Amino acid sequence: MHYKAFVVEEVNGQYLSSVKTLNTANLPQNEVLIQVHYSSLNFKDALSATGSKGVTKNYPHTPGIDAAGIVSKSSSSLFVKGDEVLVTGYDLGVNTPGGFGQYICVPAEWVVKLPDGLTMKESMIIGTAGFTAGISMLRLMALVQPNNGKILVSGATGGVGSMALAMLTKKGYTKVAVSGKKEKYEFLKQCGADEVISRQDFMAADDKALFPAAYAGAIDTVGGDILTRIIKSVGPLGVVTTCGSVASTNLPLNVFPFILRAVTLIGISAQNYPTELRAALWQGLAADLKPDFLLNMYQEITLEELPGAIQLILSGKLKGRTIVKLAV
Repeated sequence: MHYKAFVVEEVNGQYLSSVKTLNTANLPQNEVLIQVHYSSLNFKDALSATGSKGVTKNYPHTPGIDAAGIVSKSSSSLFVKGDEVLVTGYDLGVNTPGGFGQYICVPAEWVVKLPDGLTMKESMIIGTAGFTAGISMLRLMALVQPNNGKILVSGATGGVGSMALAMLTKKGYTKVAVSGKKEKYEFLKQCGADEVISRQDFMAADDKALFPAAYAGAIDTVGGDILTRIIKSVGPLGVVTTCGSVASTNLPLNVFPFILRAVTLIGISAQNYPTELRAALWQGLAADLKPDFLLNMYQEITLEELPGAIQLILSGKLKGRTIVKLAV
């Protein structure tokens, strides 16, 4: 069976992309064949599409770490033809052909039935970004209550950050967004930010061992010096989750926030989130964590429009979520 896919090829040291016609017979021979209706664009997809060997080792390759669609064929007792399902994380779009193709074939353990309360389109607006924000929320809510104080969100215009703001709003928290993009402040307010601080202002003060305890917790999406400043600015028994490294993979930090304020730093990994917990989190994302204004947080593109969107996300110029429509 023939299908269209966004394919990245390595040609004389350059990485070139195009929409090609492929055959499902050449997909990995796994248990569940899925006709993809929607995917979404994530920073990891952009890295894969531009030749990052730390993400994707072999080319030609079809990126897309998210996919939502309908089961076309299944050898697993867990799924039958016609089931609406979604796949996020694991090796999808990394070294396994991903959601930027109209078909994927994956192990059954990667697949989650689409929960009641979510359409396929909505599930991809959430996607890995929202799933990551959802994990962060679960960890944060276990230790910090809305009446404990403000929650800071870094990289707030990005997919994870904007989803985190919307979910914090749903749960009644007071949110402070940090962003380097003044032209996106109105978007951040639409996502639920009660206050917006420029990245320059947030980082302006000379470095100290500790800063005034201004926040009860934080959801960090960028890492590096911003994460360091966040940890030093969180109050006693505060909680900081972190899931990104776009600013830096280094964390220049002393132990004072941990031994003087008992701050907790929690790492978040959506790709390796346990299989047995995924369905429950997706149920939450379809209900009490689902942003009230989800359909105002995305733009929709086609496979042919991916190259332009990839350049925008790499340069930090995309806001919110970008979904890819694959079904004709």
